[in-house]
Amino acid sequence: MPELPEVETVRKTLEALIIGKKIKEVSIFWPKMVKKPEEVEQFSDALRDQTILSIGRRGKFLLFYTDDYALVSHLRMEGKYGVFQKVEPVEKHTHVIFHFTDDSELRYKDVRKFGTYHLYKKGDELYEQPLVGLGPEPFSETFTLEGLKEKLRKTTRKIKPTLLDQKVLVGLGNIYVDEALFRAQIHPERPAPSLTDDELSRLHSEIIKTLSEAVEKGGSTIRSYVNSQGQIGMFQLDLNVYARNQEPCKCCGTEIEKIVVGGRGTHYCPKCQK
Repeated sequence: MPELPEVETVRKTLEALIIGKKIKEVSIFWPKMVKKPEEVEQFSDALRDQTILSIGRRGKFLLFYTDDYALVSHLRMEGKYGVFQKVEPVEKHTHVIFHFTDDSELRYKDVRKFGTYHLYKKGDELYEQPLVGLGPEPFSETFTLEGLKEKLRKTTRKIKPTLLDQKVLVGLGNIYVDEALFRAQIHPERPAPSLTDDELSRLHSEIIKTLSEAVEKGGSTIRSYVNSQGQIGMFQLDLNVYARNQEPCKCCGTEIEKIVVGGRGTHYCPKCQK
């Protein structure tokens, strides 16, 4: 699933491609993707003649802001956006098309059909599902060491599933939790409340650094993820543990191990993360 760096890469790419474009109509070929409003006709009618003014991000969600609305989009497992000309053939598994007045199109392709759309009047989106109740952004002033410490002290869960909880912190998924824990030298099965102040400080710092570096390099290309221009995320070349099962640790040479923590495949170095 695309995480914060990948979604941010898509946001920035689309921002350069579709800002200022006016929606002529919206074609929806898989109505179940539209969660709000319940009627897809209302969704299409509301967006007709709306101009895309800006594109934001909240955690792993893309936010398309038009004249009157905020469109909240989640890519889920394999969702992809692409900008095409009207005359170009529509690829298989394309489920939503935003037709613009200049004959270009924003197409959403999703093999698994898990992607979702919620449409709200601007200003309402942050107080409704799926955005309400989300934790702080890793790059914001609200993500403080004290705040992280408070949340980890209140749970009995292991640190890996705790960091995956979007109410604790938004944007982190399987890849970057594994990477941040490795950098902070914390075992993924450690009970969250057992972390010392020094470990918490390292973890807080490494979460920010890991995500910042990943955003700078366009995220990671794992499985079928590509951004909206078809470019490959280069951070995958810097991964220390994720998807490197049985390969030598870049720091100590110990073989990277893969276990299951909280139902998620988890990679770690048994020497660096005792």
